[in-house]
Amino acid sequence: MPDFVGYCAAEVADPELGLTFPLAILYPTDEPGRLHPLGPYELEVALNAPVRVGRWPVVLISHGTGGSGLTHRNLAHYLARHGVVVALPEHPHNNRSDDTWAHTPQNLMARPRHLQLALDSILQNARLAPALKPDGAVLIGHSLGGYTVLAAAGGQPWSVSREPDTAPPRPILVPPADTRVKALVLLAPAVPWFGVAGALAQMRLPVLLLAGEQDEFIPPQHVETVLRGVPDAAQVTYRIVENAGHFSFLSPFPAARTSSAFLPSQDPPGFSRSRFHEELYPEILAFIRQTT
Repeated sequence: MPDFVGYCAAEVADPELGLTFPLAILYPTDEPGRLHPLGPYELEVALNAPVRVGRWPVVLISHGTGGSGLTHRNLAHYLARHGVVVALPEHPHNNRSDDTWAHTPQNLMARPRHLQLALDSILQNARLAPALKPDGAVLIGHSLGGYTVLAAAGGQPWSVSREPDTAPPRPILVPPADTRVKALVLLAPAVPWFGVAGALAQMRLPVLLLAGEQDEFIPPQHVETVLRGVPDAAQVTYRIVENAGHFSFLSPFPAARTSSAFLPSQDPPGFSRSRFHEELYPEILAFIRQTT
């Protein structure tokens, strides 16, 4: 069967904050696509095409702070080609166009709720809903997206002070665990908010956890907070990616956006991002198929 990819866009409303944010959705279709500009990138997709008949698992990808869902466009495209419906929310006020909530408590509270609102939106999408598995969502998060999916799926984050001798940590108000979520993929996740004992005690889901050996922002010993915090470490499939940096999990950038001045486009010396992604995508797909 041809592995064509459809694309549609939606706006997700947050009535509590009185705002909306965009949601890009890639999905399997029988309609051939062509190269379309999506933001600063191009992808081969069929715009607003019918979804292929079937029952497909749902995946949401939460981007890092100041980023964009489209930085994971190649992973989303690969998964859609192989029978997965993938949603890429752009977190409001914490994206490449508007990063005014970076490093604020408001951002830590809002991000998990926005991920759950995005899941509501895709499950209620008139074009897609009949072809979706309703209770088999997998959440993928990179960097602060890793925090986001943990908090959306049952983790209880706690405040972290940058200053010594301050008040003790306080719980961050996040929504109750989304029971529709069946598994998590954590890529170099930001996890200092889960260092308090019991913060991950309710996390009883299968987890694929990957860390970059040369990650200068979130080294493996920090990522391993997840292994120490969940009640059953046997549910966590963990590996350290040799020589990978923090941004090595993002889709390779076009030549015009690749330079030493743009850190997300850079990897440690000798590391091939494109070659790594050739093994990363099948690994994530196998995990999704195993858990949904």
